[in-house]
Amino acid sequence: MVCADSILTLGAGGGAGIGTALTAVLLLGIGAQWVAWRLKIPSILLLLIFGLLAGPVMRQLTDGGSFSINPDEIFGSDLLLALVGISVGMILYEGGLTLKFSEVRSSWRSVAMMVTVGAFVTWMVALLSAKWILGLSTPIATLLGAVLIVTGPTVIGPMLSHIRPSGASGLILKWEGIVIDPIGVAVAVLVFEAIVAQPGTHSLDVTINAILTTLVAGILLGVASALLLKEVLNRYLVPDYLQNPVSLMLVIATFTASNMIYPESGLLATTVMGIVLVNQKKVDIHHILEFKENLRVLLISVLFIVLAARLRIEDLQQLDWIEVFGFIGVLIVVARPLGVFLSTLGAGLRWQERIFLCLMAPRGIVAAAAASIFALGLEKAEIEGFETIVPLTFSVIIGTVAFYGLTAPWAARKLGVSDPNPQGVLFIGASGWVRGLAMVLQKRGIRVHLIDTNRSNIRHAVMNGLPATYGNVLTMGDLTDIDLRGIGRVFANTPNDEVNTLVLQSFKGYFDSSSMYRLTRKVTKSSEAGKAEGMGRILFDEDLGYSDLEDHLHDGWVIKATNISNEFSFEDYKTLYGSSAVALCTMRDGVMSVCTVDSPAAPVAGDTIISLVNPDELFMLRAMNENDPTL
Repeated sequence: MVCADSILTLGAGGGAGIGTALTAVLLLGIGAQWVAWRLKIPSILLLLIFGLLAGPVMRQLTDGGSFSINPDEIFGSDLLLALVGISVGMILYEGGLTLKFSEVRSSWRSVAMMVTVGAFVTWMVALLSAKWILGLSTPIATLLGAVLIVTGPTVIGPMLSHIRPSGASGLILKWEGIVIDPIGVAVAVLVFEAIVAQPGTHSLDVTINAILTTLVAGILLGVASALLLKEVLNRYLVPDYLQNPVSLMLVIATFTASNMIYPESGLLATTVMGIVLVNQKKVDIHHILEFKENLRVLLISVLFIVLAARLRIEDLQQLDWIEVFGFIGVLIVVARPLGVFLSTLGAGLRWQERIFLCLMAPRGIVAAAAASIFALGLEKAEIEGFETIVPLTFSVIIGTVAFYGLTAPWAARKLGVSDPNPQGVLFIGASGWVRGLAMVLQKRGIRVHLIDTNRSNIRHAVMNGLPATYGNVLTMGDLTDIDLRGIGRVFANTPNDEVNTLVLQSFKGYFDSSSMYRLTRKVTKSSEAGKAEGMGRILFDEDLGYSDLEDHLHDGWVIKATNISNEFSFEDYKTLYGSSAVALCTMRDGVMSVCTVDSPAAPVAGDTIISLVNPDELFMLRAMNENDPTL
């Protein structure tokens, strides 16, 4: 029985050491995610730093482990690494749920080349540089190179969400980051087995058989599990509240069954399961994806803290950091550009996109987990040099995340492939006032897209030169079929309050809550439901609903853009247009600010205010000014 005080002591009592340690892991993990969001930096950096401080650093400072987290003593190494493996399988399943064949039709060749030719180039360069720069033995260098084939969807995904690359580069990186993980781990498994095998027992036939077994087990089990889940959901055999737990159960069962057939093939199985499930058309899995996204954040937060806390100061101290920096530099400067160049020859990508691909290869949780698992296996097999695998892998993770996290957003902006703050608006509803606002915004370089179930509205929008789609958002099976590039906001503008709320709920996860807007709800004395606030920020004015805007337009009101300057202030604007003018949004240097109940218009010199004004009132004010110069 493990003494609680040896795991985490928070005072003289220390009676709830394990529980306190687990609580600390959650606090540090979620806290690091929140702080990283506030500071706009990759969360993995803070997760690793917090894990190192709570684990090896605190153990070194307290000389015995007080106030430190020791995951091996909490879980035991075998249980810990089993939990890590299952967690990584669930992370890759969630990643597979984001991979749709329809979005990569024009870039499939680049993706295939990146996960084959690019992976092989990375492996060879990492192998040779580990041997020559770090002085590792050939077996250990080969295994380290295989582990570092993987990039990291847990890191690339958030970075892509922040950078918002245009063109095909973002899709290629997303697919590469997910698909390459099971490939890299499978290669590492083959290398590991060759290292620990008895002399003469590992031949070419054995290698080919292992590869085929991994592919057959992973693909067949992944496809079968996805089809099983689809049929279960399609036939309503599981109630709604059990659908996510059943999905989770099948993922873990698939991962375990595949691993029983061949070690680590479960990662391929769960990835394939996610891909097959998201590309079927019979059942809606958006609620499953949303649940898995939330679970992924929790798993990543815990895993990075736990794995970083397992490191030992003495293992880090034995590294020659000049050699380590040189090794990381070769991966960044040689391996990645060479792999990208060979993989994208003749792919039709712009040179700016190819350079951006070279600047996005951070390693993540899969590399950390694989290194930990293989290091334990090497230690049990008494293979010399096992102690270098984990600290070197974590050094590469920290180095690549820091480099790419700091340089990629800046480079993407310089290369013109970034859209970190999209200003475009997706209008749900294409009535007259919406079309008028959309035309004004489009003339000022703001991307707009209109969707409506009213064919007449769509026809008028198209005639006005506006991109528009006929359809019902609430019945669309896949919202990603809408081209959302350059779109950063959604306006729910239908005449039905409940529909507006449901529309915004359907876009939750695609847009941040602060970027979702709706018209005010009309509350009647007899309508209790109308008292509900719903979701989304209230556009323009709390007393201005759909019918009011349409009535204004019918009465001859117009949408007008007015420049505010030192000579013509906002006060002058209000005097000129009167109190009835409705401020819709303001613009400054191409950046739009939407006028809402909680953020009304407050333009300053240099801004442009776009508003709905009454020409009749404007003429009246001018006439009054002519008759009374004091006005």
